[in-house]
Amino acid sequence: MRSFKIALLAAGMLAVASVKAQTVDEIVNKHLDAMGGKEKLGSLKSVYTEYNLNMNGHDASGATWVVNGKACRNEINFGGQKIVQCFAPNSAWAINPFMGQTTPTAMSADEVKAGQSQFDLTGPFYNYAAKGNTIELLGKETVDGKEAFKLSVKIKEGGREYTSWIDATTGYLVKEVIKSSINGMDVETTMKPSDYKKTENGYVMPLNMEFNISTGLHMVITNTKVEVNKEIEASLFEMPKQ
Repeated sequence: MRSFKIALLAAGMLAVASVKAQTVDEIVNKHLDAMGGKEKLGSLKSVYTEYNLNMNGHDASGATWVVNGKACRNEINFGGQKIVQCFAPNSAWAINPFMGQTTPTAMSADEVKAGQSQFDLTGPFYNYAAKGNTIELLGKETVDGKEAFKLSVKIKEGGREYTSWIDATTGYLVKEVIKSSINGMDVETTMKPSDYKKTENGYVMPLNMEFNISTGLHMVITNTKVEVNKEIEASLFEMPKQ
């Protein structure tokens, strides 16, 4: 009788694990559908955006070029001073006159690692198992008055870890916490995307993103222009020769 009970308990635990796994996939699929669907996301080749930025009370403008899986370039213009960051799978460089970098400077290995997610336009949830990512459901929490699923997301590429909240009703990502170590400093970034809109060709993207970084940086980004699958020259990402 005891062995029967143990077997029954084991079977019950397996059933619970199976339901939990299915629940994660249901949440992920709802999110992907909300963003335009797997087929639509799979056709993403590039995204160009222009945006307004408020950083700790200071206004700026910027632009981002992303070629899916290959490279990302971001430019911010602060009153005529331009910050440039460019990431590729195994390298990154920057120009930041506010940090004394007036010429293109190679980034550290930690900075390269931290920037890897920026050129994956499909995101960590798309084909997550094939990418080697793992996702665990941590339960439900309330985010800004709305019920959301809380997920632990471990990224195989670069070993990054996120905690993500997916709105239980809309399927939109409403909050994400990213922990990283950059040049010996532990950094926690909280991102809250909002104002999701569908582009003219059926892709869904947030127009607003709020960032709170543990270093004391607060940023609000508002996209003013979004162009999907436009041609982007590869030379834009190459580090200029000095």
